[in-house]
Order: sequence, then C-alpha cells, then structure tokens
Amino acid sequence: SQAAWCELPARVLLVLTSQRGVQMYEADGSTMVFWHALDVPELPAAHSVFARGIAAAGGRFVCVGTSFGAVLVFDIPPKGTNVTLSEVLEQHRDPVTDIAAEQGQAPDGAGDLVTADDSGTLCLWSTGEEFTLLGKIPGSGSTCSSVALWNGIVAAGYGNGQIRLWEAGSGRIRAQVSAHARWIYALDLAPLTGKLLSGAEDSFVHVWKLSRNPDTDDIEVQHCHAECVTDTQVCGARFCDPAGDTFAVTGYDLSEILCY
Repeated sequence: SQAAWCELPARVLLVLTSQRGVQMYEADGSTMVFWHALDVPELPAAHSVFARGIAAAGGRFVCVGTSFGAVLVFDIPPKGTNVTLSEVLEQHRDPVTDIAAEQGQAPDGAGDLVTADDSGTLCLWSTGEEFTLLGKIPGSGSTCSSVALWNGIVAAGYGNGQIRLWEAGSGRIRAQVSAHARWIYALDLAPLTGKLLSGAEDSFVHVWKLSRNPDTDDIEVQHCHAECVTDTQVCGARFCDPAGDTFAVTGYDLSEILCY
C-alpha cells in the first residue's frame, strides 16, 4: 500500500507496507533487513487489515501505522538486522492514514512527529527513548489523508479537499484553505523552502508556500502554481528535490510518472 525511504543518520532503509505487514530493505532493495507480520484476527473482521503511514523519527526509529489505529515504533540499529519493536502507540481509534516527522526546526515545546487517522484526528508526539503524546487534535468528520510537518507547522490534507495548518506546539488551527474540489490524496513538503505540494482526485496539483510572519509569528500560506493532469485522478505527488523546484505526479489508472 505504501513505500518510503526512511533516512536515519546511520543508514537509509526502504520500508514497504501491505495487508500482510511491514518489510524493510536496504536502500537499493537488494537485501531484506526485517519483516514484521500483522496480527490477523481468527474471525474475518468487517475491516481489512493493513499497515499504512511510514516515517523515520528521533534519529533511530521508524514509525508505521496500522488499520487497528496503533503506531508501531521500530528501533533501527546502525547496521545489521537486529530491528526491534520498541513501542506501540495506542491513541487512535481509527485506522492510521499517514505519519510525518519534523522536516525543519521545531520550536521549543512543539512535537516532532504527527500521526493522522481515518476520522481526521491528529496526534502530536515528542520522540525520544519513550514517545510522549503532547496533544490531540480531534477530527471533524472528514478523513485526514495526508500530513506534513515543517518548522512547527502541521499541514493536513482532508477528504473534503481542504488543507488545514496547525501549530505543532499548541494544536491551534492557524489557516484553512479550500484547496481542491475532491479528496486530497497526497501532500509533500520541500524542507529547504517550505513549499507544499497537494494532489487530489479533481486532477489538480497545487504548489503552495508556507511561511511565518516575523512580526506576528502568524502562519501564512501563498498559492504559487496549479497544474491540471487531464483526465487523471491524482493519487501520488512528491517533490523531487529539497528545494521543491521539481515534482512528480501519478494517477490511479496511470502507468506513467509525470515530472514537472
């Protein structure tokens, strides 16, 4: 269901999630480092079992969300295959949809990890030997499909096409943008510039710019660019470089990756 490179100070892992569990490979995909199977209920459940949401956090951890609402925290050694499940975070009541780690410089007291679920609830965490829940932002009835975290700003994309910006320290909402006409499937953030990329079912990809006003400390969002991928329900969108000068897009029934 998802694939991501997790960059830790000592190594880079390719992490895959599926209905069966979590796989971790060396960065080039040559060697499987670790496999974690999901517990499948003996009785057929009404909901499918899967893992979804991947993020490297705290310098040595990889966090993966599950359909049970749990977030699995794996402790990654500098080398070798001795990966251990160090902690399970159980604050979500709905399937986890996405996880994001701080990509800039978090202000004092702000969390450096955010997890989102199908109900739209966000949990803000401080990572360390033990993960600490700093705050919970309740959902408002729309799924939060994708999150990003930059300089203490949480950017969240929702099923109703909105992007909302929150303070990672206080959990206060600071901006709300009706960005798309349909479900947002992808958000990505360029850490060097604060550019935000959003892609949705309405076939549009938008580039935004996040910033803080130095005088008021308000979070500001500016629209930079819109691109229509004709007749395509966009399901994946990512920047290709840390400055956000290029991005790649793909759609549901598309066998191509389009680069801009």
